[in-house]
Amino acid sequence: MIELDIEDNKLVLLARGALGRTGGSSGAAIRDTDGRTYAAGEVNLTELRLTALQAAVAAAISSGAEGFEAAVVVGGKLSDFGIAAVREISAAARIIFAGRDGAVFEIADDSVGIADSSNVAAATADAHEVHGG
Repeated sequence: MIELDIEDNKLVLLARGALGRTGGSSGAAIRDTDGRTYAAGEVNLTELRLTALQAAVAAAISSGAEGFEAAVVVGGKLSDFGIAAVREISAAARIIFAGRDGAVFEIADDSVGIADSSNVAAATADAHEVHGG
């Protein structure tokens, strides 16, 4: 079992809360370099589709965040388009993936191939997942 520190556990709780509030299939939370946190669920409108991680990144950036320390995705996929958005802002940010129960199953950091945005885009397109655009 992967253990997280207190701050990353807080992100798991926030992401699970966003998942519960929105009733979607995933929730996400992100912590900026000032220690502020942002949580979001998926957006599935006809004219706007975002993964939970993309929505959390958008909330953070629109609130003035200049960098990220860590993000958590609960119930999402390792091919989430939001990974590329996190990496665009902070290549070294940890991205933690957990199941709906909060159990962590993967941690991607700047040295993990999962963070390669070209691989993310290809995998996401193949899986017909929700994405930006």
